[in-house]
Amino acid sequence: MELLTIIKAIILGIVEGLTEFAPVSSTGHMIIVDDMWLKSQEFLGKYTANTFKVVIQLGSILAVVIIFRNRFIDLLGLKRFSRKQLEPVSEGQPQSETGGRLKLAQVIVGLLPAGVFGVLFEDYIDEHLFSTSTVLIGLVIGAIFMICADRFAPKKTIVDSVDQITYRQALTVGFIQCLSLWPGFSRSGSTISGGVLLGMSHRAAADFTFIMAVPIMAGASLISLVKNWEYFTMDALPFFIAGFISAFLFALLSMRFFLKLINRIKLLPFAIYRIILAGVVYLVFF
Repeated sequence: MELLTIIKAIILGIVEGLTEFAPVSSTGHMIIVDDMWLKSQEFLGKYTANTFKVVIQLGSILAVVIIFRNRFIDLLGLKRFSRKQLEPVSEGQPQSETGGRLKLAQVIVGLLPAGVFGVLFEDYIDEHLFSTSTVLIGLVIGAIFMICADRFAPKKTIVDSVDQITYRQALTVGFIQCLSLWPGFSRSGSTISGGVLLGMSHRAAADFTFIMAVPIMAGASLISLVKNWEYFTMDALPFFIAGFISAFLFALLSMRFFLKLINRIKLLPFAIYRIILAGVVYLVFF
């Protein structure tokens, strides 16, 4: 595989890593960058290229696991940590005043709706929705949803930590997450917005979003691996490895930065960016 091809994989990995956990849609950014400039389908083929866009998320998943490692160990019951130890970034993060604790069952309840709908409509999404035009629609509608979340959120938050989230709130956020199955809408954008509308702080909603992202993203990647194993050739392997490594490194950096800022800047700056991006891409691409 040529050096230029590896560089393209690294670029896509950087795009994935920088955008996966910001509410701007990593899938949308990868589709836009790939369709407009890199054109991976031309040298990988359509199905291998689409599979790469899913599998590359494994790098970002690994970043989440590392940052929330204590939380995941605690959820699995392998070791108990203090609440302070469970917070990946404690700066400015309020602690739960209740004796509650986020449970694995709540995470499962939250990811079930999108998991079920994702399995049912995966083929349709891969075949018909992975395009620049559909991404632009998702970017704009998702931005409007985010603006509404900031505008109509309860004035006083009732959930300052993931340890205060109820089963009903987890399920509701899970159904809202189904919106992210439309490329460009953004998983974190939909779930953080939904959580904020339910009275969660932006940080609590972000933490819950990232924790839920691990099983659902890992599941999507696993399904793609099994269904498209024939496209994982030795020729394409360096492309996947380069994308995975770059996505992991940049997700690790961007996620820590995002978690420190989200309670202060909220969702509006990301919504404005999404609308501007959609307008620029529309003018250039169409």
